[in-house]
Amino acid sequence: MATDTQTRESKILILATLSGGYAGADSVGQLHTDYETNTYVLPVVCPAMFSEDFYLRTFERGIDAILVMFSGTDCPYKGGAERTAEIINKTYPMMKERGIDVRRLRLVAICTVCTKPFLKEVQGMNELLEGIGPVLDELQSAPAASSSPN
Repeated sequence: MATDTQTRESKILILATLSGGYAGADSVGQLHTDYETNTYVLPVVCPAMFSEDFYLRTFERGIDAILVMFSGTDCPYKGGAERTAEIINKTYPMMKERGIDVRRLRLVAICTVCTKPFLKEVQGMNELLEGIGPVLDELQSAPAASSSPN
């Protein structure tokens, strides 16, 4: 008998900057190009506004993958691209500690006219998720993380 996590559709969250990744997603829509319906695009000003904890909580709530899409130069805040990369890099070891496959989180360069790369990233992530399964299964099978004060 299949469990709920085995039968449910995977979920991909895309954090897309307004002037880069979101514009790329919009270009895909304007071309009437189809991509998986399990993809949720959240327009953001700068992904640096999301802490490491945001990503971990998002996975714990059942989002199977997160794509952070922006060109790096489209952030209106000085140092936004560097800060975003720093946050993502700090998140990977935290994911490993919790038994979450780090391939579930990707920082990708998508610009205003990047329709093919946008579609390729979504398709690639869906293919990965078919192979590794739901994040909730990973979290349930991971050994209990040692409790340490934060």
